[in-house]
Amino acid sequence: MDKNTIVGMLLMAAVIFGFMWLQQPSEEELAARRRQAESQRIEAEKKAQEEQEMRMLGNVDTISSSEVNLLRAAIMQYGVADSNGAMTLNGDGVNVSVNGDNLTGIISLGDAEVRVEDALSNTASNPVVHNRALAKLRTAVNRYVKNGVFAKCLTGKDSTVVLQNDSLKVAISSKGGMITSATLKKYKAYNAPEVELFDAETNSYSFGLNTNSQHFDTKDFYFTPVALSDTSVLMQLDLGNGSKWGIKYTLASDSYIVDMAVVQENMQGVIPSNIPTMDFSWTQRINRHEEGKMFEEQNSGVYYKFLGGDVDYLSETSKDKEDFRDKFKWVSFKNQFFSSVLIADKNFTGAKMSSIPFEKGTSLYKDYLKDVSFISEIDYSAADAQPASFKFFFGPNLYELLEHYDDTLYPDEDLELTRLLPLGWSLFRWINEYFVIPVFDFLSKYISNAGVVILLLTLIIKLVLAPFQFKSYISQAKMRILAPDIKAINEKYPGQENAMVRSQKTMELYSRAGASPMSGCLPMLLMMPLLFAMFKFFPSCIQLRGESFLWAHDLSAPDAIVTWTTHIPFITDYFGNHISLFCLLMTITNIAYTKVTMASSSSQMPGMKWMMYLMPLMFLIFFNNYAAGLSYYYFLSLLITIIEAYVCRLFVKEDKVRAMMAEKAKQPKKKGWWAQKLEEAQRQQKAMMEEQARRNRNGKGRR
Repeated sequence: MDKNTIVGMLLMAAVIFGFMWLQQPSEEELAARRRQAESQRIEAEKKAQEEQEMRMLGNVDTISSSEVNLLRAAIMQYGVADSNGAMTLNGDGVNVSVNGDNLTGIISLGDAEVRVEDALSNTASNPVVHNRALAKLRTAVNRYVKNGVFAKCLTGKDSTVVLQNDSLKVAISSKGGMITSATLKKYKAYNAPEVELFDAETNSYSFGLNTNSQHFDTKDFYFTPVALSDTSVLMQLDLGNGSKWGIKYTLASDSYIVDMAVVQENMQGVIPSNIPTMDFSWTQRINRHEEGKMFEEQNSGVYYKFLGGDVDYLSETSKDKEDFRDKFKWVSFKNQFFSSVLIADKNFTGAKMSSIPFEKGTSLYKDYLKDVSFISEIDYSAADAQPASFKFFFGPNLYELLEHYDDTLYPDEDLELTRLLPLGWSLFRWINEYFVIPVFDFLSKYISNAGVVILLLTLIIKLVLAPFQFKSYISQAKMRILAPDIKAINEKYPGQENAMVRSQKTMELYSRAGASPMSGCLPMLLMMPLLFAMFKFFPSCIQLRGESFLWAHDLSAPDAIVTWTTHIPFITDYFGNHISLFCLLMTITNIAYTKVTMASSSSQMPGMKWMMYLMPLMFLIFFNNYAAGLSYYYFLSLLITIIEAYVCRLFVKEDKVRAMMAEKAKQPKKKGWWAQKLEEAQRQQKAMMEEQARRNRNGKGRR
């Protein structure tokens, strides 16, 4: 590919992107379209409701005397006695009482209220309202009947109990007996003074209890809080006749762990002994906490660990789901720097999981990352006082902290919670776990400025690689000196038929000079795993979160110095609507490094040189949305490499290299393995050619 072709392709791409940018609708036009679509949707729903109500006008619902008697019996069995001695059901917008033979109360429909007496009279001034009232009354009563002994817990007062320590605050609601919010007190969100992992609108979980014919979902019930201590509470359901079922929560001091245990008394009369499991379901809308949304979105999702096995996860970039019957230890709803993890003391059996990202342009996309869900089974026995217990982890994805919980929570099994940090594949993860993270943590103990820590970490890495870098430079110098000799060999032995001879002569030249074309690649082979390891380390390093350095106010987010609001197709998705200064500096340094590299290279391929100069520009587009800390590290690494190259030039003179090569050539040489193989291949090729020539001569003689 020559220079003109590359320039032509770039111009064509510029024209296409320019045309698409000019043709795109403005933000005002997009907003107008959204308003129009929403207006049409509301109008369509209103029209459908009106049509349904018109159909109902000709069909007035009635209630029979037998249904009234069933209603009265249900209220007497499942209702609560009020101060006047009447039995009352109050919930789901229905408040109905039985006092003697009379049924009284109110049915609330949102836009209207209907007296129970009027609904049961089978006379309706407004058939639509009448039908809606009867339908709501039947639904409420059926719900109470379906829940049996749990029916009395369907109504109550929604109150909140708060447990907190220096690190974590959790709010537990009496409705459902569940944790409805978890707040990390030592961390800040990009738009809030504290990180709230979830709230009552975005998080819900419940246990499902079963009989042979009924299913009870704990999120429908109102629990009674029983304070056990400042850090422990029991959310209890009193079912009567001595039967109780509850969830006990305990928050340890200075910990991100909340113990959750199911406790019960005399449940054998409620749940049959032949029911061996109970259900557990958990849904969450993962909140956004970071200013740099791209990385947070790419590192959020559902993780889980099989019992005694590996950690796996659903796709973090697209819609995904799993359905299996294996046993597993824990499940986590995680984002880039924080996680909600539920760990079973025993295990879960089977699971249905899903992860659904929010689409761009939707109303929830700005503030949330994904909708995630989890459904599983847990071993259960009505006779056990504590049939199941768990541990919730609500906290940061801090390697040192997760490693501590790996070692202490369940000593008999490695939880592998550190797998919540996406540190890369095996080799890259090994480099991060055993080199990068320990060095970073050690430096951070003595230096509070994260930018200085990154600088020192970069210097340490470059010092480790310096001997190999110096050897690479010596090799490059030798290759430059040998370039004329290699050219002479290629000219003396042209053509494919002399390929083996050229290779042998070239290897002999390398051997005499003590040079090797592969020695220049050794530092790159050593640097590539480190580059990839650092590429995974920085987006996962919570220690950089919120840390400022120079102009960057957050090293875990892009350091934008110029921003704009115009949407550029394709480019905006990768480049973003800003320019990151560290990324720009990295690109400039990368171009300078390419120039230094090409100047010291013996390659004479102009097309390849142009491609080498285009690569930094591609990195500019690719890295502009990445964390400032990552671009800062690459900038430092490239800058130090350039300095190393110039230092090597000061100490490595070509005349000294020539003298060293000449001295090396005088020494007796023992043929290496590769040279022996080439010589043997050459002998075989020569023998084959002589045999072919002999056969050709014999064939001509016979003719």
